[in-house]
Amino acid sequence: MSILTIKDISKRFPGTLALDRVSTFFESGKVNALIGKNGSGKSTLVKIINGAQPATSGEIYLDDERMEFSHPDEAIGKGIATVYQELSLISGMSVAENLFLGRFPMKGKFIDWKKTYDMTEKLLKGMKIDIDAKEKIYNLSMWQCQMIEIAKAMSTDPKVILLDEPTSSLSKAETEILFDLIKELKKKDVIIIYITHRLQELWEVADTCTILRDGVLVGKVDMKDTSKKQILGMMFGEVEVQRRPEDLVHEDRVVLSVRNLTMGKKVKDVSFDLYKGEVLGIAGMLGSGRTELLRAIFGIDKYDEGEIIFDGKAVKRPTPQKMKEMGMGLTPEDRKHEGLIQIASIRDNLCVASLKRISNGLFIDKAREEEFVWNQVNRLQIKFGDIDAEVSSLSGGNQQKVVVGNWLNNQPRLMMFDEPSRGIDVNAKQQIFKIMWELSRQGISSIVVSSELEELLEVCHRIIVMRYGKITDEVIPEGTSIEGLYSICMGGE
Repeated sequence: MSILTIKDISKRFPGTLALDRVSTFFESGKVNALIGKNGSGKSTLVKIINGAQPATSGEIYLDDERMEFSHPDEAIGKGIATVYQELSLISGMSVAENLFLGRFPMKGKFIDWKKTYDMTEKLLKGMKIDIDAKEKIYNLSMWQCQMIEIAKAMSTDPKVILLDEPTSSLSKAETEILFDLIKELKKKDVIIIYITHRLQELWEVADTCTILRDGVLVGKVDMKDTSKKQILGMMFGEVEVQRRPEDLVHEDRVVLSVRNLTMGKKVKDVSFDLYKGEVLGIAGMLGSGRTELLRAIFGIDKYDEGEIIFDGKAVKRPTPQKMKEMGMGLTPEDRKHEGLIQIASIRDNLCVASLKRISNGLFIDKAREEEFVWNQVNRLQIKFGDIDAEVSSLSGGNQQKVVVGNWLNNQPRLMMFDEPSRGIDVNAKQQIFKIMWELSRQGISSIVVSSELEELLEVCHRIIVMRYGKITDEVIPEGTSIEGLYSICMGGE
């Protein structure tokens, strides 16, 4: 058995103590969950373990050897590999090329391709991954890409593997396939550290759970001996889990009408109406066409046939600029690359969609900009050290709030939320949900896509279900169980 020991680790940033004398340990042969709300310090601890950041004080030992790194490459050299939430695969390359890029086996001055493919097939077979070594990444599904990411980490023969939100892009069925893979890793004497915000996963995949809160170790528990209530209590103290208020009703007036929308094989003859103030959910497994439908409505991707009528007006050849000016907003699935300008400040990211509203001719009205920025900071409870710091410095939950705040500053009449709770904690999710309900009370409609079907039942007035690009069903949350909704999404299988 191998043990990774964390001893009195502290990390201080200007004005913030991110970790305060944290001591714990992670064992091989187990899945060791590491959880905590945004700002708890778990991301900082992971970065210290994998060499991305140095600790201010404290020590880390892998078995009896002290680990000190100035760069992630040094951590990899010592057997510590990380699989991040954002995939790092190169889509135009094959599985084998991605696994061994930068360290191909050579035959003289040339790459030994036969050996490369043999090594890839041996690695994949050993992990029970049934994917062709020569297959291009762009032909793989999201869950297959996630498995290749893990295989890539395992190709370095690690002693420690950190899995950062590995299921955030996966449906329930795909998550179960990934869990089978993780259970295989447990047999290989690898120390598995598993970071997730999906608390319900812990009892399915984890053996132990280490909880951080505000930079302090709250405790470590065996999953077989604990409950969700206990975990939430350790993460937050007292947490108020919101439910859609009973008095939250929408009007009968149609705000958006989509008729016979078709976009290749991704969206097929989709028709639905959205009412003023309604929160409409779209459920379905990965690949069902949910995200593609939102992108077509917003004008990001061109559709082949169909009609979009927004606020009583037929929209011909929609574009994001046109839809934004008409009063529509979209928080994209990939907030990092499509929802935010990572090198720009928090302030600037909050005002991108509303530049016309804060401009006075060619110049920005600084007083109005301040008003817009702080309205959303206070409304969404965005936590930061410096409003002019790069938005990339924020936690995932606070980045998501900035994406939402940016669109709210444009005073939309319809908001579309694509995976709004991905990679954020329970508390941040509840704040996002409250914003949807607040918008509903103001007569502003929302469309919500989420892989976490429990959320749709909690938040929405109505849910439409998509399979293979088509709308196959419609349900009312009050009369639907989570098991029933999963069954409908999977076609009753």
